[in-house]
Amino acid sequence: MKIFIPGRICLFGEHSDWAGGYRRINAEIEKGYTVITGTNHGIHADVKPHPSKLIVTSRLPDGSVMGPREVPMEKRSLLAEAEQGGFFSYMAGVAYQALTQHHVKGLEIHCHTMDLPLKKGLSSSAAICVLVVRAFNQVYDLKMTRRGEMEIAYQGEILTPSRCGRMDQACAYGQRPLLMTFDGDLLHVDEIAIRKPLYLLIVDLRARKDTREILAKLNHCYPFPQDDMERNVHRCLGEINKEIVSQAVEAIRRGDARAVGELMTRAQKRFDELAAPACPSELTAPILHKVLAHEALRDLVWGGKGVGSQGDGCAQFVARDAESRDRAMEIIERDFGMPCLELDIAPPSKVRKAVIPVAGFGARLYPASKATNRVLFPIVDRDGVAKPVVLSIIEEALSAGVEEVCLVISREDRRVFDEFFNVGVPIQNFHKLPTRFRDYSDYLRDIGRRIHFVVQEKQEGFGHAVYCAREWVGQEPFLLLLGDHLYRSQTDVSCARQLLDVYEKRQVSAVGLMVTPEDSIGNFGAATGDWTEEENVLNVTEFAEKPTVDYARAKLRVEGVEEGRYLTVFGQYIIRPEIFQILEDQIEGNLRQAGEFQLTPALEDLRKRDGFLGALVQGRRYDIGAPEAYVQTVAEFSRNDG
Repeated sequence: MKIFIPGRICLFGEHSDWAGGYRRINAEIEKGYTVITGTNHGIHADVKPHPSKLIVTSRLPDGSVMGPREVPMEKRSLLAEAEQGGFFSYMAGVAYQALTQHHVKGLEIHCHTMDLPLKKGLSSSAAICVLVVRAFNQVYDLKMTRRGEMEIAYQGEILTPSRCGRMDQACAYGQRPLLMTFDGDLLHVDEIAIRKPLYLLIVDLRARKDTREILAKLNHCYPFPQDDMERNVHRCLGEINKEIVSQAVEAIRRGDARAVGELMTRAQKRFDELAAPACPSELTAPILHKVLAHEALRDLVWGGKGVGSQGDGCAQFVARDAESRDRAMEIIERDFGMPCLELDIAPPSKVRKAVIPVAGFGARLYPASKATNRVLFPIVDRDGVAKPVVLSIIEEALSAGVEEVCLVISREDRRVFDEFFNVGVPIQNFHKLPTRFRDYSDYLRDIGRRIHFVVQEKQEGFGHAVYCAREWVGQEPFLLLLGDHLYRSQTDVSCARQLLDVYEKRQVSAVGLMVTPEDSIGNFGAATGDWTEEENVLNVTEFAEKPTVDYARAKLRVEGVEEGRYLTVFGQYIIRPEIFQILEDQIEGNLRQAGEFQLTPALEDLRKRDGFLGALVQGRRYDIGAPEAYVQTVAEFSRNDG
């Protein structure tokens, strides 16, 4: 398996993670608040299981190679290795926690690319820890959520001489900006949705700093301050930090680069005034302040501050725009000889495309399906309009904000679909239409301009049909709708829009879910998992295709779902484009189920690699795949209370 873990950068609120942890002792301490985001750079690795050892080879940022280093997958050996310190100790510490808390064997990890600077406040150690726990999670299918991975990574790192704070392992969440709140032992993580991109640059100051010394001196001020200097540290990391972070979160949401930059400058000033005196040998940071005050940068950036524990490690700036950032990087490299990294904080990826596979024969609807494709069977909508099923499905996608729709069709159906959407009614019949249907003819042609056709030459399963759309989709997330289901929301928000809202907030693949009684479980794909802090949103820990009742009782129970009921697939998905490589691997390896290439195994593989959310949809789906279901759909779909 291939894994990438980004670094993370603390935009605001450094040190408040561990400071907020002291609330378990002194309740008068303010909660800790940090804003962090993943970096564009990180660690790339290939991982595979090993029967008895942890074996690691790493190519470091300077091009040198460490390893192979190996240690037996045995608790005492791993703990001893973790306590020694150094690069490999982080991996051993996490392996110890994985072995202690789960039934796992060993791993081989080859870190082939590492473009994340070490010991510069970008959480390279935390990225290493998250990499190892994710490798265990994926290789042994431990079904951990991102939050679970973060906890194991933290527990592993604190076994080493490093005494990191709780925020470092937030790189487990990827490259999304997060607000983290620390209240004693409690941790809350909220994602920040941004409206406009922010362009940051990170400067490696090429100096030294002693993070342990900084943490030791600042921690000495806790939990109860003894003098004015220590009380100032509490103020800086407490009430003042809370105010700045609150304003920063709103500025980041707006994409207000000027406000974010000015808040960084303000945060640095307050830190210098109130916290730096606790450790002047490290926090006076002359090199950092020389770069922050460089006059040639003034018209290119809105502001900046130190990174991580502060000191002379790295600086970060908010550029006025992408071009200004490029110019600022040139100036810094020219005037100081310091390398720079780019960091983009971008709005969530918008789902612009939908895929609807409609090439299936419809064997259960034979002989009607011999005369015409089942998705062209008529239904009557609640507006009283008789329309083919496929038009209603397309309208569901377009109503959610999708811009283009791809129909995966058989070659013999190309003409009839093309004529329906792109050819007008013959003039002699057009004049027979009521006025509202003359307008509807224009409406159909307008939809037709947004529809694309991809031919599935041979029908080899649902997964194969989705794979056929790979070139049209490209490297974008997409909405996938089944071709034999209709959807009706029970709210003012369409079913597909409900699912898109979940994806666009979290940027993780998502599937619509519904509650299904036990006696019908064998007819559906099913999912299980743990509820998130967000209402009706599940972290999926397993997909199962048409499970038996016994398997569902043993493996698919979900807390809060009534006994004898389970969560099954609603028929709508938002899928990240990584699914196509997984499907390609299955097709090239001829990995079939029941003679076909199915989608569910690919979704399960994507879940292991990248996570998957399930959204309990407020709505109904209507099946047209069998005669009885089609009759029921025709009877119910037109009702206003349906």
